[in-house]
Order: sequence, then C-alpha cells, then structure tokens
Amino acid sequence: MSTGDRRPLRIAILGAESTGKTQLAQSLVAALHSQGLEATWIPEALRDWCDAMGRTPRQEEQRAIAQTQAQRVASATTPLVIADTSPLMTAIYSDHLWGDTSLYPYALAEQRGYGLTLLTGLDLQWVPDGIQRDSASARMQVDARLRDVLQHNAIAHTLVYGSGAERTQSALQAVEHALRFAGSAAVPSSGWHWSCDTCSDADCEHRLFRRLLPESSVRV
Repeated sequence: MSTGDRRPLRIAILGAESTGKTQLAQSLVAALHSQGLEATWIPEALRDWCDAMGRTPRQEEQRAIAQTQAQRVASATTPLVIADTSPLMTAIYSDHLWGDTSLYPYALAEQRGYGLTLLTGLDLQWVPDGIQRDSASARMQVDARLRDVLQHNAIAHTLVYGSGAERTQSALQAVEHALRFAGSAAVPSSGWHWSCDTCSDADCEHRLFRRLLPESSVRV
C-alpha cells in the first residue's frame, strides 16, 4: 500500500487508567497488519519513564514526558500511527494531581494534529498495575475531566467500548471511517461498516452501556 506524499493518519487512544488503552493499541495494530496495512504502535512514554525511574513523575517533570510522547509520534513514518496516549493525557493528569493547567495549550495544539481520537470507556473492570494506577474513583474523575476538556475544546472523538475482539472491532470501524473521510487509499476491503457517526452522543453511549453491562450496573 502506498499513500504517496500523504501525511500519516495519526490516531490517539485516550482514556483514564485501566481502560485498556495499551491492549487496544496493540490489538488494533495487529488487526490492521492482518488487513495488509502499515501501522506503527507508539508506546506510552510515561510507562517507560516510570519503569526507568522506579517512581511516578513530579509536577515539573511532566512537560518533558509530554514532549517525548509527541516526538515519538512525529518520528513515525508509516501510513497509520497508533499512539498509546498523547500529551493531552499528561496535561489531564497534571491538572488532576496538582491543579496545573499550564500544559493544556501545548497538549491541545498537539491533539489537533491527530486525524482520529479514540476515547476508551469505563466498561472494563479497574485493576491495579503497580505505581501508575491510583483507584477506581480516581479513574472516574480523570475520565470526567478528559471528556470535559475534549468537548469544551471541540476535539472530535469516538468512544470505544466492549472487551476483546469487540473493542478492537469498534476501533477498527472508527479507523475505516477516518480513512474514508480523508479519502485515503489505505481503506481496507474487508467489509467493515461504520454504524454510528454520533457515538460521542450521550444518549447513544447510554444505549451502548445497556447492551454491554448488566442492567443492575447501569447508572445514567
């Protein structure tokens, strides 16, 4: 497949902790490869930083981590680039942890360079993961703040729900839609069908929750 001089389609996977971002990024790249498409997974700079340092970053270290994430994405040259978070998540956590909003202008400018933003839902069970995760309640707070920032700044995004193959398929549909909208030659011929252009609509999301979760667990 060749896209000529066309810029890569950059896809950001955003979401609070323990919402399956890394697993989705990896499975999405694998699924795209199976369709004969060239795609690169950009791992999360924060995770690498924490593994190397053995701790979580301090407030003054956040900007460098955000910049590293952006540089990783910028250096990728495949037609499809799947970013396991973007600088916007760093800005969200800086705001959440310290009330520091200074990273938002930079992070929002970077986010507008993505052709597609996927937002992972809270339908997966929260599980601990070393020093990087806080709690289920913190996850809900970060999710609420992220949605507010995306909506307030008119950052178009697509919600992704489900588990396993269903979650991957939901993301694949959004990727196909983005490719067709951009007029890319990279659109697969697998028969993917985009079923919802308004999946960031609250009513639509609530209907999806009712399908995915037991009735007793739905709160709208």
